[in-house]
Amino acid sequence: MSPLIAAWIGWAVLVIVLALACWKGGRAERYGVAIFLTGALYTVLVHQNASASLGSILLLLGEGAIGGGFLFLALRYMSAWLGVAMLLQGIQFSLHAYYLVGGLARDNTYAMVNNLDSIGVLLCILVGTLLAWRRRRASAK
Repeated sequence: MSPLIAAWIGWAVLVIVLALACWKGGRAERYGVAIFLTGALYTVLVHQNASASLGSILLLLGEGAIGGGFLFLALRYMSAWLGVAMLLQGIQFSLHAYYLVGGLARDNTYAMVNNLDSIGVLLCILVGTLLAWRRRRASAK
């Protein structure tokens, strides 16, 4: 599969899950969507506009901010999916730090771990949305 097609499929899945979270999720899920989407757009901007050395530092700062956002939400809403999302963002931050401190070039391992971790956070948002939706339907009966 072409990397361009894979990227478009990834963005389509991202938009679908985030739209579902905004539509059927609760307040925590909507805030999680805002954090995740802001981070995704920030990452695209960094990749397009920053040099490789500055981009690595900016990505590390961005991952730290996203992780801090999920930490705040996890403490505020005490939800298991938010705790898992926060831990996954910690892994993402560690990945960026490891490659930055080691002076390593981003390779296939980096890309695979980075993408799988992002998919994991997206799945956490989806699970949180489905649980909130189910709770709301059960309380309405």
